[in-house]
Amino acid sequence: MDEQQTEHTFTLYVTQDALEELQEKLEASRLPDELQGADWDYGVPLVDVQRLLTRWRKGFDWRAVERAINKLPMFVRMIEVEDYGLHEIQYIHHRSSVAGAVPLLFVHGWPGSFLEVEKILPLLVEPTEPEAPAFHVVSPSLPGFGFSEAPRQKGFGHAQFAEVSHKLMLALGYSGYVVQGGDLGARVARVLAQTYGPAYVKAWHTNMPSPSGPPRLSSHPALYFRHLLTPYSSSERAGLARAKWFQTTQRGYYIEQATKPQTLGYLLADSPAGLLAWIYEKLVLWSDNYKWSDDEVLTWVSVYWFSSAGPAASLRIYFERRVASRALDSMPNPTIPLGLSYFPKEIHPYPKTWCRTLGKVVFESEHEGGGHFAAHERPEKLAGDLRRMFGKKGPAFGVVEGHSGY
Repeated sequence: MDEQQTEHTFTLYVTQDALEELQEKLEASRLPDELQGADWDYGVPLVDVQRLLTRWRKGFDWRAVERAINKLPMFVRMIEVEDYGLHEIQYIHHRSSVAGAVPLLFVHGWPGSFLEVEKILPLLVEPTEPEAPAFHVVSPSLPGFGFSEAPRQKGFGHAQFAEVSHKLMLALGYSGYVVQGGDLGARVARVLAQTYGPAYVKAWHTNMPSPSGPPRLSSHPALYFRHLLTPYSSSERAGLARAKWFQTTQRGYYIEQATKPQTLGYLLADSPAGLLAWIYEKLVLWSDNYKWSDDEVLTWVSVYWFSSAGPAASLRIYFERRVASRALDSMPNPTIPLGLSYFPKEIHPYPKTWCRTLGKVVFESEHEGGGHFAAHERPEKLAGDLRRMFGKKGPAFGVVEGHSGY
């Protein structure tokens, strides 16, 4: 039997030895000093890390979290990747009770995981709003993330992530589907749309549109003149200011992960305090005043700590992205329908004329609040955008043959 056709139910279980080892490392944590009045200017405040470490040691119930995660419909199967062999991939697959539901591939980012889909899942699979379309949702852990097997060779980048995701959808019986992604997932979605559309991928949507710059006369003449003649809105000016803030004060993580991920990996694989601070910083600064509970933070961080390959494996895609940047950036734009959701506290919210250079934009939605983790921060808003894009009156209604959403 073809190994890609063999699906097994996945039940998350962290061994007691692993839990005890974590407790030992937490007990032995050695924290740095801190300047008076430093607050967030120098990085994560010491008081926050101390509080979270105490909770991790004395109050956080991983077994309860584990039980909650195991309520999700999770599976594993082997996927063959060209030139890289078989990889075991863990994923959520939640089929709607609506026979004509739209197959939707949800691709997570970093420092997120397959859990990014958790809040939005019920809103898409079994909508309660009248006339809202339904979706069959698939959310894989990308290779090296969560409980999917990590790549073992150099060069395993966005193209391979897209290949894994596409082959997973085919193995699940979806010969046509749509894609949603933010952060890393947005780049994978673009590769999927360009490589496998329109034959298989029928439309894509992102909450993190990432153009390379303003429209150019040579490639987008109409947008170029519109950009020249149309003043930026107040929200677009605020977005450019935030993008500048991000580029000048927040990109240190990217430089390290894109150049020396192995070196950083020693810290994150050995020190739960280091891993916690590294991820917590992004959760707080990249969101829109979202009130992260301590247990939410610790759940997301613990998924990295207990991941199959360890937290270092998730960093390497940044290296592969940098190495392959010329080829990725020179890819022609996908020709299939594209939907864009604008959240004001995304890490670089660019003007609409810039974002419209990314492809065949048929849907746009601008929100008053929300940041980088849209599916977690504002699940109703993101779900609403997908419903409007693919619903009966939407511009991408019926793009998947035989799957109207109703």
